Amino acid sequence: MELCEKLPHGFAARHVAGQLIRSATSVAANYAEATDAESRDDFVHKMKIALKELKESRVWLLFASRLSGAPNVEALRRESRELVLMLGKGISTASGRARQ
Repeated sequence: MELCEKLPHGFAARHVAGQLIRSATSVAANYAEATDAESRDDFVHKMKIALKELKESRVWLLFASRLSGAPNVEALRRESRELVLMLGKGISTASGRARQ
C-alpha cells in the first residue's frame, strides 16, 4: 500500500497502483479466510485463491518497477517470491494430507 502511494501520478501508474492494491489486499483476505476454513478442502481452495492473487500481485509489482520515478520494489518482489513458496508448501502439505 505504501508503494502505491509513492508511485507517479500518471494514468498508467494509477492503473498499476489500483490493480496492485486490489490483488495484494486480496491475498491477505483470502489467507485470513483459509485460517478459518471449514474443512481441509476449503483450506486448500482458499489458499489456492490467495496464491493466485499473490502471483497477480507479482506481475503488478513488475509493472510498478518499470514506471519512471517508482521507488525500488525489488525488496517487495523478493518477499512476494518467499510468500509464493510458503503458500505453495502449505497447499502441497494440506493436499497431501487430504489424500491420505
